[in-house]
Amino acid sequence: MKLLLRIAGVLLVFCILGFGWYRWSLRPMDPGVETRTTVKIPKGSSVKDIANVLKDKNLIRSRFAFLIYVRSKGIDRSLQAGMFILKPNLSVTEIAEALRKGIADEGIITIPEGFTVKDIDAVLAEKGIIDEGEFLSCTQTCDVSQFAFLPAGKDLAKRGGQVEGYLYPDTYFIVLDDFTPESFLKRLLKTFETKVIDGLHEDFKKTDRSMHDIVTMASLIEEETRTNDERPTVSGILWKRFDAGAGLGVDATVRYILEKPTGALTVSDLNSNSLYNLRKFRGLPPGPIASPSLANIRAALHPKETPYWYYLHDTDGQIHYAETNEDHNMNKYKYLR
Repeated sequence: MKLLLRIAGVLLVFCILGFGWYRWSLRPMDPGVETRTTVKIPKGSSVKDIANVLKDKNLIRSRFAFLIYVRSKGIDRSLQAGMFILKPNLSVTEIAEALRKGIADEGIITIPEGFTVKDIDAVLAEKGIIDEGEFLSCTQTCDVSQFAFLPAGKDLAKRGGQVEGYLYPDTYFIVLDDFTPESFLKRLLKTFETKVIDGLHEDFKKTDRSMHDIVTMASLIEEETRTNDERPTVSGILWKRFDAGAGLGVDATVRYILEKPTGALTVSDLNSNSLYNLRKFRGLPPGPIASPSLANIRAALHPKETPYWYYLHDTDGQIHYAETNEDHNMNKYKYLR
């Protein structure tokens, strides 16, 4: 009996010490440090991999304690991959919650090339930063009159309005406490102003085309090309057709206005009575259909002169050019069957 009591006493001591160690391990590494640390959690990472990353970044005291915590809370399978900004003054509870929600005290928002206003709204809503539709609504109602380069008085698509195509695709660091749809919208527009209008100032001076036409064409090139080599050639083809008064025939504009990014386009789709339907109306659409990359804006500014009038991509993504409609139809027969 005495032996059992001693063993029980020893176990109790160990339990008390273990519990104390566990509580201590959940505390912030350094409560007084505000230094931000960028943490990348790769896709497919196990919870052990995540614990190792956090420990290597000196953001947690113990891998084991972190594993115990997330498993005891049932969130070990809910931790997300991505880029996070974390600080040493965050507890394990706060770090785990940031990884579970996909955001941190300061977050990283990546706007890929080719995104629309609606896509940006969806990304912000998915991360829990806004309610769905908030950013979209701001593009229609927020005052952006300070940006004189935005188009006005055009028959622009309602969902993107005058800012569609002018929201510069890039990676943005945000502080959640200070975030508003309007401030983020203006930040995207300001970045466009800096990177495109200021950055390509000399290029724009050398063209007779309006900036709005250049950005609109760049958005078509964004959707119609897949490699760097294709961009200037496709730009040359589309500008040639535009200058000749021929229809551009870009289906991406139909998909944009009908909000049909995938799936076959029907006869009804291609007969839609919208100026964005470039199968039915000649010239450029009223405005951009996505945020083009800087490379595609450069391609729109510097088209490559070739004898081609047509192009298509085969099922493997390879592009094929043609000088005549007959050759183009032959390419369709050869590569799209």
